[in-house]
Amino acid sequence: MSTYTPRLKTQYRDEIVSALKEKFQYDSVMQVPRLKKIVLSQGLGEATADKKVIENAIQEMSIISGQKAQTTFAKKDISNFKLRKGMPIGAKVTLRGEMMYDFLDRLVSVALPRTRDFRGINPKGFDKRGNYTLGITEQIIFPEIDIDKISRVSGMDITFVTSANTDEEAFELLKAFGLPFKK
Repeated sequence: MSTYTPRLKTQYRDEIVSALKEKFQYDSVMQVPRLKKIVLSQGLGEATADKKVIENAIQEMSIISGQKAQTTFAKKDISNFKLRKGMPIGAKVTLRGEMMYDFLDRLVSVALPRTRDFRGINPKGFDKRGNYTLGITEQIIFPEIDIDKISRVSGMDITFVTSANTDEEAFELLKAFGLPFKK
């Protein structure tokens, strides 16, 4: 029986931990920041008019992430947007553990390079708490999505939640995982 370990998880354990420990002068390996989870989310304003939009988004996100996506609902009424509390308005998926490392590997090595006119990702997406959010304009950069079967091109946000205390530590962690930041 062979146990499967994602490539990036092994790389984190063998190389990234020691590199970050040395760079930031940590006393213990437990202080080294780690990736806690990756959250994929999609806000779908058009879902108020057409229920099929949500179903398609959930199906696509489930295919991309390899895990069933959840519907997100409106928390309050907003009359200007014809929105009522409890209406479905988006989809999200939270990846942890091996699924998270597999998704990150596919994102860095396959999906991002397929983006048109790709020159790296913006390093300004940090939130001062060590988390990073990346916006993707088209879901078709993922090879799992069949272009002929999608009804419309939609974007999504990918949030990397880390245990880092500062943005600098999180930046170094994500850079070590291979995220191609702009210079």
